[in-house]
Parts: sequence; structure tokens; C-alpha cells
Amino acid sequence: MRRLIVTGLMAALALSALPLAADAKATGHPDIPAAVFTDPPADKAHPARMEVLHIPSGGVEINGVAYLASGAGVHPTVVLLHGLPGNEKNLDLAQAIRRAGWNCVTFNYRGSWGSPGTYSFRGNLADTKAVLAYVRDPANAAKFGIDTRKLVLAGHSMGGGVTAVTAGGDPGLAGAVMISSADLGFLAHAPLATRLQTARENMETLAGVTPESLAAELGTLGDASFAAAAPGLAKMPLLILTSDDGLAPMSDALAANLRKRGDTQLTTIHEATDHSWSGKRIALEAAVIRWLQGLK
Repeated sequence: MRRLIVTGLMAALALSALPLAADAKATGHPDIPAAVFTDPPADKAHPARMEVLHIPSGGVEINGVAYLASGAGVHPTVVLLHGLPGNEKNLDLAQAIRRAGWNCVTFNYRGSWGSPGTYSFRGNLADTKAVLAYVRDPANAAKFGIDTRKLVLAGHSMGGGVTAVTAGGDPGLAGAVMISSADLGFLAHAPLATRLQTARENMETLAGVTPESLAAELGTLGDASFAAAAPGLAKMPLLILTSDDGLAPMSDALAANLRKRGDTQLTTIHEATDHSWSGKRIALEAAVIRWLQGLK
């Protein structure tokens, strides 16, 4: 009986798998990469794996996770940043990136989600630089199979703002991805009441701060703007993804700025979904992976 049940399940699974590619095309995205819905061939000698990271930054070691792709040798790598406070960490995107043959490194900023230290926006910027230094370290690059010549920074929401500022000052990156990003420099000029409301609504897990202290610090970030990052961003491949969350005009203004500078490496995509891309996860994964696969 057990054999019959197993055989029946295997047959059902085989039949259900047959229209998978067709179903993907039916979503309205006929060019969905296979990595979105298909596991790569098994490599017993060099299997996909996950490594826990402890990354030095600001006198502490912040928590990170590396999703490492299968296959021998080094792999191109994405460093993926979450937002404020980071309830949506986009780990399904990290897994899809790994299925596409890229490593993906995620981490939690100081003072967030169990990482030691005190949370701050300036700390987020410093932590991101520390993570890039960590994966570029020759010993770590060798240990985790990271191709440091093909390193991409990607971020969502506030993490997209950190991505813009960091990538704009880091010509060694192969490119950057900004997902429903917040322009920290623009928010710095928002009224105090708006900054306070933003802080009060995003305090989960944050250590050593209050809404009042976060709002005050946010008011000092005028230099961490999309406009300030634009000269550097115009020199690298950049994918800007926007949604119907009210933040799209910030990214649209950056895109217009880059095009005025003659940027020919910019890709922009808008989807009718919320800030967390709740109804467009497949579209998000497909867009990012297509763009990564197009990098030279």
C-alpha cells in the first residue's frame, strides 16, 4: 500500500509539473527565468548551502546569512539590504537569486533583529560598507566562493536609500538594485511630525533608540540623498523598481536625473503593488534575475 501511495504521489507530482512553464507564461511575464520556479541540477561535490556570518562593524559583530550557490568556483554575489525596520526581508528573492547561480548575502544592521549595538541611520550606512569590505576580503571571498569582480548591492525601502548612497560612492560594484526605495535626503527635509510618525510606525526590534531620536537623526541626513548619489550611480548598471506605495516619485526623480546625465545603463520597472510587493513576488524575482543575467 505504501508503495502504491508513493507511486501515485510521484505520478501526480510529475503531471502537475508538466504545465509549470506554461503557467509561468500565463502570468503576463513570458520571460520569467527558470530560477524563479525551478531548482538547479544537484551538485553533490559543491552543493548549495547556507552560512551564518558575524561581520565586524562599529565595534560589534552584526548578524548575517550567506545563501551560497551550488557549483565549483566563485560566483557573482548580491548583498541584499532590508528596510526600516525590515519586517519584509525579501528572503524569497535571496533564494531565487541563489537558484540563478548567484550568492546572496543578507544581514541585520546594528541594533536590529538581534544584531548587537545601537540602531542608527548612519550606522546602517557604515554597516553596509563593512559588509562589502567583509565579502571583498580575500580570505572570506575564497571561503564563500565570491567573485568580487561581480558584486551587486540591492536594497528595499530604506535599504534602497542606503544602496543608492553606498553604490554612488563605490565604483567597484558591478551594479545596484533599488526596490521601492526611500530617499533619506528627501525625508530629512520632511516636517518633524512626518518624521516622528515614520519612526513610531517602524520601531520593531530596534535597540537603543526612541521615535524622537530616530526622527531627529533623520533630519540630519540631507547629504544622504539620491541627488548626491546620482553622479556615481550614472556610471554603473542600475535597476530601479517602483510600486504604488507613494515613494515612486523619489525614484522617478532619480531616474530623470540620471537620464539627463546621459546614463545608458539604467533600467526602470513599475508594478501596481504595495510597498512590500505582496502581490508581485514572482514579478519582483523575475525582474531582478533577468537584470542580473544581463550584466556583463
